[in-house]
Amino acid sequence: MLKQLLEIGFRKVGDVRLVDKGLYIEITEEAESRNILYSFVVDGEPVYVGKTTQPLKKRMYGYKNPGSTQATNIRINSNLITAIKKGSIIDIFALPDHGLLHFGIFHLNLAAGLEDNIVKQLAPKWNMTGK
Repeated sequence: MLKQLLEIGFRKVGDVRLVDKGLYIEITEEAESRNILYSFVVDGEPVYVGKTTQPLKKRMYGYKNPGSTQATNIRINSNLITAIKKGSIIDIFALPDHGLLHFGIFHLNLAAGLEDNIVKQLAPKWNMTGK
């Protein structure tokens, strides 16, 4: 599955680790990018694909520090911690939208256009859509 993401332009932009029993999410590239698709990749397997209109670093903060009503953030936070405790390596891959795609005068949001189909085709195990 990672091969398919790499073929369309995803690249590694960070990783996830445990520090003092909490998540540490390091974003080395695209931290300020908006309209971005991202994937948590555990031991080389994409397990979650999402999109955000916020800067990527802000979206990752939600997974690191989920609010009490943020069910997806809570679930993904737990999954990340569990995987790391089992010895897994977690990388973050992303595909930014730099605003180059247009349909007439309208910007075509790459993340919004691709997320549903990527999730449908690859069926990452942490995504709940369609399950």
